Amino acid sequence: MRIWKTARQTALGMAVTLALTTGLSIPSGPPAAAAEDDLYEHLNLLMRVFQRVQSEYVDEVDDREVIEAAIQGMLRSLDPHSTYLNPDVYQQVRVQMEGEYGGLGIEVQMEDGLVKVVSPIDDTPAAEAGIEGGDLISHIDGQAVMGQTLTEAVKKMRGPVGSPINITVIREGESDPFDVEIVRDRILVRSVRHRVEAETIGYIRVTTFNMQSGEGVEQAVTALKEELGGRMDGVILDLRNNPGGLLDEAVRISDAFVERGEIVSTRGRRRQNNNRWFATEGDMLDGLPMVVLVNAYSASASEIVAGALQDQRRALVIGDQTFGKGTVQSEIRLGRAGDQAIRLTTARYYTPSGRSIQERGIEPDIEVLFPRDKARKARKPRREKDLQNSIDNDTQDVDRAGEVDAMSEEEIAHIEALIEAQNDSDTAPADIQLQYAIKLLKNISMLPIPQIAEARPE
Repeated sequence: MRIWKTARQTALGMAVTLALTTGLSIPSGPPAAAAEDDLYEHLNLLMRVFQRVQSEYVDEVDDREVIEAAIQGMLRSLDPHSTYLNPDVYQQVRVQMEGEYGGLGIEVQMEDGLVKVVSPIDDTPAAEAGIEGGDLISHIDGQAVMGQTLTEAVKKMRGPVGSPINITVIREGESDPFDVEIVRDRILVRSVRHRVEAETIGYIRVTTFNMQSGEGVEQAVTALKEELGGRMDGVILDLRNNPGGLLDEAVRISDAFVERGEIVSTRGRRRQNNNRWFATEGDMLDGLPMVVLVNAYSASASEIVAGALQDQRRALVIGDQTFGKGTVQSEIRLGRAGDQAIRLTTARYYTPSGRSIQERGIEPDIEVLFPRDKARKARKPRREKDLQNSIDNDTQDVDRAGEVDAMSEEEIAHIEALIEAQNDSDTAPADIQLQYAIKLLKNISMLPIPQIAEARPE
């Protein structure tokens, strides 16, 4: 009886600690007595397992690492995006969100015990080494990733600038894993780039949503308007391979092009997670036609922007169905110094029309699948719905099908012929999606204003 009381007191202490650090409440009062006893019993079980590991495991263990692994396992059992950030990783995450960090230049997540590359960041060592979205990293400097947490794997991939790292890559379409040596570098995440296409089309690419992205898009629009003046026929916003980032930046970028109305809303279990964001007056492009390019690796904040511009009938979305990561992760600081945190899924995103992005993603108004070489032609990208413990979509399907008659049948057939030719070619494919968008904007610019409105999807 004394042993049980001690364990119960220990369990109570753990429960109180959890409540104080995470804001959870402990059941109290007679109606909750059974639930309270059950909670204590499971906390006691956790402590007994921990004590057995401490005393009887074949090798001496680091208590801190074991506890962190238990926390990580608890969060991982919820969904693919809830995670624990220890002080080292938390600092790295903050630096990355600010737009500067040291490493390889890849956005990653865990999948089936391996590190999955969501996408490489442009002009970084990983991109220059040929790392692709969808690649799986099985070994880092010869050490297996299996059994490690994402935190541990990321820490191994970070290192001094100029130091080499060898990663083993598993790529769909390749018969065997292969090694890639990459030299670490100081990663300055220049998240926005722009240029002029076909003399009259503005092109803006956003590679990630960090603290500089919103300002970067606004500066890009200003620069394009100064360069082209009244000759600009439209703007292409390229969000392909963009894994997402900060919600505030997604709202700011959407607001730059939307005159009025809702941009995005979030709904969660707690009232403070139910929010709506609305556009402020003003459209930097004054209604100039827009196209948004997306693919299977456009996720999270990218999907917020694409969904907002699509639902507000401000832009045509072209490409492939997006990844479908439609959940909000709140960063909850822990510890006395606030130097560690958990990233916990607390809400879902919804487009202005009330569509949940989760699992479904954003379906393009015009599907243009980027051609791949023959060995990868049948490859089906993995999306959010394929991940273990992914959260279900809680809304009914919304039919987004609509007619877009801004191009003649002959022109559409010509583009489709180019796609087929590239599908059957062994040479590096042209950017058919981009060419399709340019051709579309050129045609829309020649239509009278009423016809432009009719060309946009319902």
